[in-house]
Amino acid sequence: MSLLTVHGLFLAFMFSLSSSAVILENGMPILWTQTVSEVTELPTLNGIVTPNPWNYLQRMSLYRLLVAATDPFTEYMRTNPTDGPIWGLPLQLGWMLTSGRLADPTGASTCGLQTGDTMCISAQSWWGCMNYFTSAFPFLSAAQNGLLGQDLQVQLQAPEGADGFCTTHADCSAQYPDAMTKWDAFFQAVKVTDSPLPVTEKTDNILGVYWQAQMASLYASAVCNPRQSHYSSEEVAFANSWLNSAEYVSAVHFHSTLEKTVLFLNPLPSRVLLEGDVAPNIADLSQEENHTLSIFSWMKNINTLLGGSLVRMWKGAMCSVTTREKGRAVLEQLILNPSFATSTLLSIIPEMASSC
Repeated sequence: MSLLTVHGLFLAFMFSLSSSAVILENGMPILWTQTVSEVTELPTLNGIVTPNPWNYLQRMSLYRLLVAATDPFTEYMRTNPTDGPIWGLPLQLGWMLTSGRLADPTGASTCGLQTGDTMCISAQSWWGCMNYFTSAFPFLSAAQNGLLGQDLQVQLQAPEGADGFCTTHADCSAQYPDAMTKWDAFFQAVKVTDSPLPVTEKTDNILGVYWQAQMASLYASAVCNPRQSHYSSEEVAFANSWLNSAEYVSAVHFHSTLEKTVLFLNPLPSRVLLEGDVAPNIADLSQEENHTLSIFSWMKNINTLLGGSLVRMWKGAMCSVTTREKGRAVLEQLILNPSFATSTLLSIIPEMASSC
């Protein structure tokens, strides 16, 4: 049995003892130390870098390389080494792994299961498919814009038995021009280090460009939606409310450092939801997980009832550095403080919007 297999079984054992998903391992994303730290360590073929993003360690390696590539340009916004905006992405991927969301939901294979290849990311997983758009796209864009080395050619490996995933910058740009254009804009903007703006404004600006790219990737990932048929109605509702929550997070230009992201990931459900799982009364999930599920559902349902106007009002209110700072504080209270009344959000939005 390999060391990696033992490590994977250990993580599964630790997860089984915990009431919430395992987010960190020795203070870093799951299996971070098993990933590559140099582009030259990735697979190559005929001078072209050919990572396999359907292997957890290689997809996580893409994030590790992105963090390292952007670090020299983001020193002004960092007080700790893990304060760059990219850190939220590898943490999300780790949560998806330990909560079982990257495994094959169809039962047709053992991809991602403890009885199969634990590092396999199933192309049939809605979560694995959706995350492809926020891992492959930024990596291809960073390579195209020279952040990973000059004239680096990248072609990602396609998953077995699944078609439709673009694998090069040119291919993805042709299929999803809005998302790739926005990622290109982010990596071009991040390289500009001589801005005369104060640090607060400069940070807010670059985070705004970053979240535009993130949201464009999430919108493009709508092609993954047919895979939701493999899940319970409760898991689908959570997935859609999770996507809806990104609208609020992006509008405040959330600074997705490791420390801040962990706070928002810890209360997410530690397993795939099943038929009959109704928050806040899911017995084997923690009070915090039940609370988060309830809040996400409330935000999605209220926005639907209002014809999308809650998201529009929220975005409208996030019109300045000051209101976005207040918005981040409100979201933190809403998600992390069970005593924070949801009605407070509805009253705060017009108040913040009045200053716009």
